[in-house]
Amino acid sequence: MRFATRFLSPFALCLALLATAACQSPTDPSDALSTDDAVDVSATPNPILADSATSGRTYRIVRGNNQPDDIAAYDWHATFGTTVSVNSNAADDDLDFAFPIRLTSASLVVRQATGGIVTPPTGTEKEYYEFVTYNASGNTLPEVGSGVSMMFEVWYDLPALRKEAVVTVTYTFVDNDGLTISRSADFNIAP
Repeated sequence: MRFATRFLSPFALCLALLATAACQSPTDPSDALSTDDAVDVSATPNPILADSATSGRTYRIVRGNNQPDDIAAYDWHATFGTTVSVNSNAADDDLDFAFPIRLTSASLVVRQATGGIVTPPTGTEKEYYEFVTYNASGNTLPEVGSGVSMMFEVWYDLPALRKEAVVTVTYTFVDNDGLTISRSADFNIAP
């Protein structure tokens, strides 16, 4: 009995230590960085302000079934600026961006909203919009902390007949190693 107690106690202790060492929790996925953590986007003004000065800009409503298309004037117009910058997270090993980074495209989508919540149209109704990027400070982000500013002008018409909307601006970048990076940001257009 003494032998069993002397032998099993150290053996049980070693077994318990090995089991505890093997039960380490895996890395929490929320600890990993994403592109959104490294690329900052802001808009001016925020919220975006819209007006009814559309300067007669129009869009086409396709009717089909041998019916003539309708031409309608946009109800709303907004002008706003965005700044895209790369913060210190871009140098993190999880992302490993190779500088310089080139901005290769910028696009936007206008969706009707209430209280900043997107409220998609129902049935066959559609949101109509078009935009122009009319000024950009450049297209290259040479290092951490650098940024690019852009100005957008947008015309839109929504089935809800209100000016409140959410604008989603999407930027696509390519780093020096050919890695494609995408970042989207939502901005509210005030009611």
